[in-house]
Amino acid sequence: MAKTAKINVRIEPEVKQKAEDLFSSFGISVTDAINIFLHTSIMEGGFPFTIRQPRFSPETLAAIQEARNIMSGKIKAKSYKTTDEFLQALNAED
Repeated sequence: MAKTAKINVRIEPEVKQKAEDLFSSFGISVTDAINIFLHTSIMEGGFPFTIRQPRFSPETLAAIQEARNIMSGKIKAKSYKTTDEFLQALNAED
């Protein structure tokens, strides 16, 4: 069957390069890999792997929420003028 249909995908250049490097180590192109994925998905009747939400520890979830709060401006990020000041604050948390 002739390959005449096109799919345009926008991805980050670094992701593209990593995918090209990975698949070339198998001797195939990214296009070949996408075709394999699509054919396998059709044969399986869905994704050919399990899709799940990542599970994080409570500490990681708290850190993620803190980062989101900092990014949204809900809380102010801590800052330090010197490395010594940072290390003192870090050691004080223990």
